[in-house]
Formats: sequence, C-alpha cells, structure tokens
Amino acid sequence: MNVPAWLWVVTIIGLTAVIFVDFYLISRNPRDPSMRECTAWIGVYVALSVLFGLGVLLTAGPQYGGEFFAGWITEYSLSVDNLFVFVIIMAAFAVPREFRQKVLSIGIVIALVMRGIFILVGYEAITRFDWLFYVFGAFLVYTAWKLMVHKDDDEDEFKENPMLRIVKKVVPATDRYEGARMTVKVSGRRMVTPMLIVMVAIGTTDLLFALDSIPAIFGLTKEPYLVFTANAFALMGLRQLFFLIGGLLDKLVYLSIGLSVVLGFIGLKLISEALHHDGVSWAPEIPIVASLGIIVGTLAVTTVASLWKVRRDRDKELDSLADEEPVADPS
Repeated sequence: MNVPAWLWVVTIIGLTAVIFVDFYLISRNPRDPSMRECTAWIGVYVALSVLFGLGVLLTAGPQYGGEFFAGWITEYSLSVDNLFVFVIIMAAFAVPREFRQKVLSIGIVIALVMRGIFILVGYEAITRFDWLFYVFGAFLVYTAWKLMVHKDDDEDEFKENPMLRIVKKVVPATDRYEGARMTVKVSGRRMVTPMLIVMVAIGTTDLLFALDSIPAIFGLTKEPYLVFTANAFALMGLRQLFFLIGGLLDKLVYLSIGLSVVLGFIGLKLISEALHHDGVSWAPEIPIVASLGIIVGTLAVTTVASLWKVRRDRDKELDSLADEEPVADPS
C-alpha cells in the first residue's frame, strides 16, 4: 500500500481537527454527558470509521479495506476492555464528575501520541527483523492465556505504572483539585494539580494496553497507515463510550474470554504466516476475510452470552427472593 506523504498530513490534520472540536465542546460546558448525547457522538465516530474504511476499500482494494475493518474492530474491542481500568483510575483519584470528560479527552490524546510513536518503532523493527513475528505471536498467545485465567480481583485496585511514579516523584503536586486547572501557583511556586496526574495516569496506562493491542493489529495488517488510523478511530469516541456503558461493563462478564480468543487467534495467525513465509508448506496463510469473520463472530457470541448469563442470574435471584417471601396468615 503506497501512502503518499500528503495523505498522512491530511489524515493527521483531520484527526487533530476532530479532537480539537471535541475538546472545545467539553471545555465550554464541563458536565456529565447524557446518555442521548453519548449515543449520538458514538454514532458519529462509528460512522466516520465506517466511511473511512469504505474509502480504503474503494481506493486501495478489498484486501486493505478488510485489514482496516479487522484492525479497527479488534482495537475498539480492546479499548472497551480498557474502560474497566479507566473507571478504577477515576475512582482512585476521586476525579470530580464534571471534569471527567476533560480528563479522558486529554488522556486519550496522550495515548494516541504515544501509540503513534510505538507504531513507528514497531514497524521499523518488524521490517528489519522478521523473527519478531514469532515473538509477537508467542506474546499474544501468552497474553490470551493470562486473560483467560485472570481473576476479577486483579482489577479491583489501580496499580501505578513506572512512568506515573516518576512524574509524581519529580513534579511537585498539590493535594487537591483546583477546578479544571492542571497547574497552580502556591506561595509563588508552580505546582501541578491531581488533574494533570490523572491525565498522565490514563494516557500511560493505555500505553501498557498497547503492548498487546499493537502486536495484535500488526498480526492483521503490516501497513503502518492502517495500523495508525485503526488505533486513532478506536480511541475516538472512547470518552463517550466511558459514560455510555460505564454502568454496563459488569454485564459483559465474558468479555475477557472473547478478547482472549481473539488475541490467541491473531497470535497463532502471526506464527503460522511467519512459518509460511519461511518456507514451511503446511503452515497456512489465513485470509483477512476469514480473520474478520472470526473476530466479529467471537465478539458477537461473547456479547450475547454475557447478556444471557446476566439475565439468567437476575431471574434466579428474583425467583429466590420470591420463594423467601413469607406466606400471609389466612386468619
């Protein structure tokens, strides 16, 4: 896929403009967004992603179009899993509700910039060292296994990453929020507020998730332009998704299993295609259409099974409560 420099520039400018408008709107009126507002914005971002994917499909062909959609759906699904941790971070830092939109917006911008650097480094590495595909594949399979057997208790507490600890140790910070301000002068000394710290926490924690999501999308496409845009579109709208399904995340009880299947499949796909490239005849190359079908099918089954289990458990609980109600005395 030959992507000219001007297209990179136009794409980055376009994404920056969307992020700027989004940030301007929430800065003008900080508040908890309504469900209707979040749904509308998510619809806009999904529509933009689909239109972009169709543009790739029409201009670059079905192969690259399919790679974008497979990468975007995978990254979007992994981003939903990130929301669990974002909820914990917000609670751990006691972020005022009216400022959560701003925290998420700037945190996501930090994440996007850092992911861009990570993608560039990853692309340069895999173009020089083909054996990294085996490493990426093995890492994804291991991550899938860890995700499959993880305990829910592991997510009940936010653990600071090394970058956040460095920031908190080096930069003087206040103990309380000063509205939406990120810095404030105290006795003539410039200090940061918890607002900036939590933004760094969101952005750098997302980068830790990128350690498995970036290798995953490289398992679906080797094109850096598609890798970057799929990540960008997956992160756009994540703020609204946080408020829309924040209370519904507990209902996706099988999400970790579904994501582990997706990551495991992509890991095995990477290893198989690396073997095929190295001349191993029995190792197949899995077409992108099959990959897209497996990813979408797995996530659909996961969602339906999760909602079915939650509904079944709720019905059992209601039946149990009904059985425990005392029978009225006829006399």
